[in-house]
Amino acid sequence: MDQDRSSAPLDVIAAALRRERDRAGLSLSELAKRAGIAKSTLSQLESASGNPSVETLWALGVALGVPFSRLVDPPRPPVRVVRFGEGPYLRSDQSNYAAALLSACPPGARRDIYLATMSSDAGRHSVPHMPGTVEHLVVSTGRVLAGPADDPVELGPGDYLSYPGDIPHLYQALAPDSVTVMVIEHV
Repeated sequence: MDQDRSSAPLDVIAAALRRERDRAGLSLSELAKRAGIAKSTLSQLESASGNPSVETLWALGVALGVPFSRLVDPPRPPVRVVRFGEGPYLRSDQSNYAAALLSACPPGARRDIYLATMSSDAGRHSVPHMPGTVEHLVVSTGRVLAGPADDPVELGPGDYLSYPGDIPHLYQALAPDSVTVMVIEHV
C-alpha cells in the first residue's frame, strides 16, 4: 500500500470535533468518556495535534451521534473530482487498511462513499456504528472477506455486498492490494 498518500488534515478534524462537541453540549471529559478515549487524546485532536486512527474517529462519531465523514471532510465545491490516491486517507491501528472519504453525506442526504485499500493481513474488525446504519461494498480489485463478524462473505472483483453496519463487522483482504468502494448509509 502506498504510504505517501495524504492523511486527513488535522485542522479539519480539530475544527469538526470542536464544532460537533459544542453542538452536542458536551465537555471534553464527557465526550472522551463516551468515546472510550483519554481526555488528553481528545484535547490533542481538538488542538490539531496527534495522529487519529480510524477507530478513534469512529468512536468519537458514534459518541457524538454523527457520521464519521462529518469529522474528516472539509466543505467542498459543487463539482468535485477525486483522483486515485487523493483524498483524506485515514489508517487503521489494527491492520494495514486505509480508507479515503470520497463523498460526505450532505445535509438531508444519508450516505457517505469511501475508497478502501487493504493488504493481506489479519483484517480490520469494526465496532457497530449508529443504529440503522447499512454498509454497501463493491470489490474493485483483489479478493476480500467482509460483512457481519459472525458470518462474513468472500467477494471478488465486481461482487457487491450489503450488510448491517450497526453490528460488529469486518473487512479482510484475501489478496494483496485489494481495493473496494464502500457506501455507508445512515438513517
